[in-house]
Amino acid sequence: MEKTMRDKRQETRDKGQGTKRLLFALLVAGFLLLVAPSAEAASLYFSPSSGSYTVGSAFSVSVYISSAEQAMNAAFGIISFPQDKLEATSLSKSGSIFSLWVQEPSFSNAAGTINFEGIVLNPGFTGATGKVISINFRAKAAGVATLNFFSGSVLANDGKGTNILAGLGNAQFSLGGAASTAPTVPESTTPSAVSGAPSAPQISSPTHPDPNEWYAQKDAKFIWTIPSGVTGVRLLVGKIPAAIPTVIYTPAINEKEVANLDDGIWYFHVQLRNANGWGEISHFRFQIDIKPPEPFSIKFIDGKETDNPQPTVIFDTTDALSGINYYKIKIGEGDFFNVSEAEVKNNPYTLPLQSPGKRTILVQAFDIAGNYSTAVEEFIIKPINPPIITDYPQKLQSREILTVKGKSYPDGQVIIWLQKDREEAKGQSVKSGKDGNFVFISDEKMEDGVYKLWAEAIDSRGARSVPTEKFTITVEPAKLFQIGSWTINLLAVLVPIISLIIVLLLIILYGWHKSSLFKRRARKEIHEAESILHKAFDLLKEDIQDQIKLLERTKTKRQLTEEEEKIMSQLKKDLEKAEKTIRKEIEDIEKEIK
Repeated sequence: MEKTMRDKRQETRDKGQGTKRLLFALLVAGFLLLVAPSAEAASLYFSPSSGSYTVGSAFSVSVYISSAEQAMNAAFGIISFPQDKLEATSLSKSGSIFSLWVQEPSFSNAAGTINFEGIVLNPGFTGATGKVISINFRAKAAGVATLNFFSGSVLANDGKGTNILAGLGNAQFSLGGAASTAPTVPESTTPSAVSGAPSAPQISSPTHPDPNEWYAQKDAKFIWTIPSGVTGVRLLVGKIPAAIPTVIYTPAINEKEVANLDDGIWYFHVQLRNANGWGEISHFRFQIDIKPPEPFSIKFIDGKETDNPQPTVIFDTTDALSGINYYKIKIGEGDFFNVSEAEVKNNPYTLPLQSPGKRTILVQAFDIAGNYSTAVEEFIIKPINPPIITDYPQKLQSREILTVKGKSYPDGQVIIWLQKDREEAKGQSVKSGKDGNFVFISDEKMEDGVYKLWAEAIDSRGARSVPTEKFTITVEPAKLFQIGSWTINLLAVLVPIISLIIVLLLIILYGWHKSSLFKRRARKEIHEAESILHKAFDLLKEDIQDQIKLLERTKTKRQLTEEEEKIMSQLKKDLEKAEKTIRKEIEDIEKEIK
């Protein structure tokens, strides 16, 4: 009987073991059936997925994709968090596998949600730890804070956009205790303060004045006041916010310099002593960051050579300590301009409108402490095709309107340039139609001269072309005005010639008149001179003849001397010769003035 009972119990146990084995086999089979189709499945999860933080403290949680068996190229997710216990302070895309964002990562503390939607360029991502974004939280209240995916999707890089998401993770964090907030002014504590001991001194720093700011300065200096009766001071520099200083200075000093400190958040502690003992302690917070932001590169979404006049680039980076403050950008020979961190976070960032040509883009990422990292890249903006001028006049008459026809890009702009002779070129804009055709009509009537005509195209994106070849247009006066102009030109030549002839005739007449008057006066003067000369010569002749007669009478009385004979003979000859010469000269003068 006892053996029968034992056999029955053994049989029961065997049946139970068999049942367990059957159930285990069924579970394994079911598990394999469930797992087999999911060999290429993907999941979204958080890291870290748990932790404990004090109220007021900040911590970061990252979102990851696991797609180990099949490449994925897009993902979407909405994350929920308890807005009464957590506050999202910022999102970071640093290290993300996504290079394009369909929807920029964003958060709403009012709704308690975080959204993201990004794309991984071909060939996609394959792996177990593909980082999506990092979320920075601040603990608001004690309790348990749970992060969940409200919805999500992971699309395969299979050309069909197959959703391969198989699992959505969650995270749970324990929040409790009081937070030690960063002081905006030096804090004071009183460990075992003795009655009558010095109160906590007020600490200031000329090198790191603001406890909430970051400084790129490794050497720090601190100053405090020493009240009367203080015999010693105790100092300490360290990373603990409320530490008790241990280094004693006697007699007391009122300033201290600390050199070559590492990056991070530091605290300077000061405690004074008088006859009653050690007093309250002052704790001064200061922050050092001399490390520049993480190195980064500039990536062009459309490639480094494009005809897009506003290239799209990605260049955001991170800074582990003080955080990114802003970016400075310089394009080509232009001036630097600032871009806020928020603008760059909304990547991809679109550059201002660029004209065709090769240029350099330089980006500097500045952290809050003033450190910066630099990235430089070259890119080329290719010109679009120039417009085609199909009809224009080679000649125009003065004051006519210029009309130019051509073809360009649909719904674009065409700039028509006109340059008269060597004057400055003037441009006028005309819009092309949906078929690309355009008609340009000048605003002003054309003045006489020779013009150069050319055109440039601007498409709907703002991309510009190179100029067309230059065409020549001649503007001439009308025919009627040309005849009148010829007549005026002829008269303009003849009138001065005729006037010159008249002036010459008047000068000749005036000269002839003057000459006649001169001759008349000369003739009169000559006659008067001749008369006077005759009279003078007659008197001289009479005197000479009287002398000759006197000599002749003397000769009758006596014989003249040889000398007297010569004188008489010479006087006769001279008188005769003078008379002939005077008569001849008077005759010559009369001939000249006739």
